[in-house]
Amino acid sequence: MHERSSVTELAERLRQELDRYSPGGKLPSSRALVDRFRVSPVTVSRALAQLAAEGLVVTRPGAGAFRARARAAATAAGDTSWQEVALSADGAADLVPRSVDASGVLVSLAAPPPGVVEFNGGYLHPTLQPERAMSAALARAGRRPGAWGRPPTEGLPELREWFARNIGGAVTAAEVLITAGGQSALTTSLRALAPPGAPVLVESPTYPGMLAIARSAGLRPVPVPVDADGVRPALLADAFRATGARVFVCQPLFQNPTGAVLAPERRGEVLRIAREAGAFVVEDDFVRRLVHEDAGPLPRPLAADDPDGVVVHVSSLTKATSPSFRVSALAARGPVLERLRAIQVVDTFFVPRPLQEAALELVGSPAWPRHLRTVSAELRTRRDTMTTALRLGLPELALPHIPSGGYHLWLRLPDGTDETALTAAALRAGVAITPGRPYFSAEPPAGHLRLSFAAVAGPQEIQEGVRRLRAACDEVL
Repeated sequence: MHERSSVTELAERLRQELDRYSPGGKLPSSRALVDRFRVSPVTVSRALAQLAAEGLVVTRPGAGAFRARARAAATAAGDTSWQEVALSADGAADLVPRSVDASGVLVSLAAPPPGVVEFNGGYLHPTLQPERAMSAALARAGRRPGAWGRPPTEGLPELREWFARNIGGAVTAAEVLITAGGQSALTTSLRALAPPGAPVLVESPTYPGMLAIARSAGLRPVPVPVDADGVRPALLADAFRATGARVFVCQPLFQNPTGAVLAPERRGEVLRIAREAGAFVVEDDFVRRLVHEDAGPLPRPLAADDPDGVVVHVSSLTKATSPSFRVSALAARGPVLERLRAIQVVDTFFVPRPLQEAALELVGSPAWPRHLRTVSAELRTRRDTMTTALRLGLPELALPHIPSGGYHLWLRLPDGTDETALTAAALRAGVAITPGRPYFSAEPPAGHLRLSFAAVAGPQEIQEGVRRLRAACDEVL
């Protein structure tokens, strides 16, 4: 059972039993709860913390947990209807829309109900995360001299140097900024490179979170189709000529959602086309550290082969560690670096120093390469398990490309399939899936699904999830 579902279930059991205790009465000890419910001490601690957050329990260090005393009756709710006018007045004249659609981002952040197979997750399952190594790194980081002081706004020099070495080419530490996760780095990049109202070229399909960033900044995403070899250069050149865009956002390695890798003969073409258009290429190198065991040598980042400052490079540690380990890098050369730095400082000041110190401790430890090897082997096993299960159990779902990196598969649905109906039927059957529509900035050419194999407990759960998806398809298709 997942730790999260265990916490939820234990909190509910304790919530139901609170009436046994008078206000201020002491609950059983943590040890007694561990023995009674056969759960871990961590589960007990988190369940009690959940009840404390709800105001039902009070915890006192060294004394235990107590039923909270009755709260005073809540005051009558105020009238917030005036906000509808304040938030929308004169909106027609705004270059940047006031409302922001976060649905594409929330799909991969929302936790499904207990018992539901999580094929829509965007991060590694807790059993794949290097929790012990991260905890040890954070503990060592906290003891470093000056660990709780203010870091340089650009980031710790040693961490910038580490990212620069991993990007390769002529990239130096002076051209790297440390940011709080890839989403933050992409937001900074688009704000720096394009004014509100401008077009921005994007791969089609592409990461919904990036489309949300663009739209919230008042930009107009213009799709450029990709195939099994990445973005199509001829169509990219056409899009630059037709729109006058000055930015192209791409994922050259294990593209989300298709899993495509930009072909060697296209890499130079993309840079040449952007350079001739006087445009930047934002390279989102988000899963380089989630390569599968059978992938072979990886191509270098585009930034490593770019002497002219065309590429603004984004890379992150988050996908390979934990959603809460939000440490990433922005790399650029030329005048744009100063603009990126200014926006970063205004928005966030800096990434907390203890987290940067912990990142240095983690990537410098022997546990880091061991973790990457373990994840590489496990992702290959999970990918193969899901691929086999889909081919045997759901042959009507087309799987045009099997990636050698990343954490998901991209499937085409039979013509005429209602994505919304299938997503709802799947959830009723006990499996959460991601519909394809949010990955397209314009009308999609067909219905699709994205299925993640990283956020589940293991191969057995993958097989069970495909079985449940088969039941949903029988209902809808």
